[in-house]
Amino acid sequence: MNIDELCINTIRMLSIDMVEKAKSGHPGMPMGDAPIAYVLWSRFLKHNPANPKWANRDRFVLSAGHGSALLYSLLYLTGYNLTLEDLKQFRQWGSKTPGHPEYDPSVGVEMTTGPLGQGFATGVGMAMAERYLAEYFNRDGFPIVDYRVFAILSDGDIMEGVSSEAASIAGHLKLGNIVYIYSDNRITIEGSTDLAFSEDVAGRFLAYGWDVRKVDGYDLNAVEKTIAAAIEQRDKPSLIIARTHIGYGSPNKQDKAAAHGAPLGEDEVKLVKERFNWPAEPFYVPDEVLSYMRVAVERGKDVERRWNELFLAYRKEYPKLAEEWDHWSKNELSVNWEELFTDFGKGGAVATRKASGEVLNRISSSLPMLVGGSADLAPSNNTYLKGFGDFGVDKCGRNIHFGVREHAMGAILNGMALSNMIIPYGATFLVFSDYMRPAIRLAALMGVHVIYIFTHDSIGIGEDGPTHQPVEHLFALRAIPNLWVIRPADALEVLEAWKIALKRSEGPVALVLTRQKLPLIDRNKYAPADGVHRGGYILADSDGNPDVIIIATGSEVQIALSVYERLVREPVNVRVVSMPCVELFEEQDEDYKESVLPKGVRRRVVIEAGVPDGWYKYVGMDGKVIGINRFGASAPGSVLFEKFGFTVQNLYEEVVDLLNR
Repeated sequence: MNIDELCINTIRMLSIDMVEKAKSGHPGMPMGDAPIAYVLWSRFLKHNPANPKWANRDRFVLSAGHGSALLYSLLYLTGYNLTLEDLKQFRQWGSKTPGHPEYDPSVGVEMTTGPLGQGFATGVGMAMAERYLAEYFNRDGFPIVDYRVFAILSDGDIMEGVSSEAASIAGHLKLGNIVYIYSDNRITIEGSTDLAFSEDVAGRFLAYGWDVRKVDGYDLNAVEKTIAAAIEQRDKPSLIIARTHIGYGSPNKQDKAAAHGAPLGEDEVKLVKERFNWPAEPFYVPDEVLSYMRVAVERGKDVERRWNELFLAYRKEYPKLAEEWDHWSKNELSVNWEELFTDFGKGGAVATRKASGEVLNRISSSLPMLVGGSADLAPSNNTYLKGFGDFGVDKCGRNIHFGVREHAMGAILNGMALSNMIIPYGATFLVFSDYMRPAIRLAALMGVHVIYIFTHDSIGIGEDGPTHQPVEHLFALRAIPNLWVIRPADALEVLEAWKIALKRSEGPVALVLTRQKLPLIDRNKYAPADGVHRGGYILADSDGNPDVIIIATGSEVQIALSVYERLVREPVNVRVVSMPCVELFEEQDEDYKESVLPKGVRRRVVIEAGVPDGWYKYVGMDGKVIGINRFGASAPGSVLFEKFGFTVQNLYEEVVDLLNR
């Protein structure tokens, strides 16, 4: 057995043993894809196992995340911070080898995958980030940024709709730094792909504008030549369709769905190892394999050393650009907020979406790492950066036209954020955040810095009707752990919300903004807007202990303040709490939360134009939530607010009723 065969079979057997020991997992894909993964990792992938975070490394995405044992085998064998013991802890509590890959750059896992199609689409974002960074930083003779994005895809990745959207935009942008390998094993959980899938995949991707090649996944020389040719194709993304066999080498389960999502079983493992003339000992790794594969460590150190030498010369030639590189890499932002916004928020009523657009454009010159766009809604979302051009084929401006592709936009934002140098933003109507939810969830799970701009935030959208009126979306988003949802009440709260969104690097932030104009809150009379940084704050208060607390967000804060003014004249001790970000409020210490919402004050009313779920935590059994428990309707926004009870008179009556109990 030559060294190539020995390495490939080691990858196969480690994967089988991981799944067998865990009594859970997907052995078939690693068994079938070991040859193409081996060729890619041993002969093409530019990486440094000793420094997995090296900025100019190639990115490898296992989009078919169910085959995680394949990735862990490769990482261990090539010298990343994974031990054989880690492989033995596959799918166990607290291990470095979870069931599907979870973003951990310290061990070489570039992103969280598992939901099929997300890896494909996120890789497109990684490629877009490379293109933007290369254009911004590279100079003649100094290719500081020139990495590629490789991925292994499954039949399921190709079927999922998000991949279609991402493939379309990748072809449109001619992203030649993408090389994807589609493992065409023609088996899914239910059986043969013929049950539900008969399209011409090659023809489809050719129509998208991709370079498409086919190869036998077990002809190593052909695989090598095909990958090399795809890499040379720099003006189109490349798809290599590799014919493979799930469960390769399994006498009874090759090419069967039984090899997909369950251990082979003790008897079948024995037969597989006999088939490959392999020792029965679990987790056996030949010394010559480890020596051969670990060459990647010294090779990686040498590649990074040469890059460091290049960067040192670059620093001498272009010191300002090198300094910018340092700031971007450390997420250091330099915005002179006081100077840029001295006159901000001093006009009349303004929609918070428009206020957001003004903030975005004022800070854009100070933050060249801020890149983004809209799903064909920039004029409505107010997200276009004036004077900074469009992200295209020949020029990488900062405005990305995602087209009507919310699914792909969400994943692409994740890929750009995973560069750890770009702060991406994406915009659409709040109601269409549903299309982005899988990617938003992954952004929160990975803890990456993405900003969402969701406008047209309530029934205030009016005549477009219930299909476009978000009712359940605020708390659907708030239900996602590690996502901060901020719904500001006026232009000054918008400004503070943007500060939060830009500074928070541990997870995504969603800004939820109005279509309709909102009056500016008189900050000489009421509390300053920087209270937004506590999530919730006392906006208006009475001298004595409050008899009742009104909690509101967004446009409904204006209603709460009008009722406050009416009640204090009666007199009633009223407190108004603006709660733009529930998640941030929950992060405050108990003393602060008690100072805003004293436990002794049980009369509380929340008003928000959405489903009431989640607010009962703050009002308890004695309070009320004025919300919406049905879909909206088609009528002018002002009429809808009246019909649904979002009026000063209705809130006043609800508060009085509560006080009289």
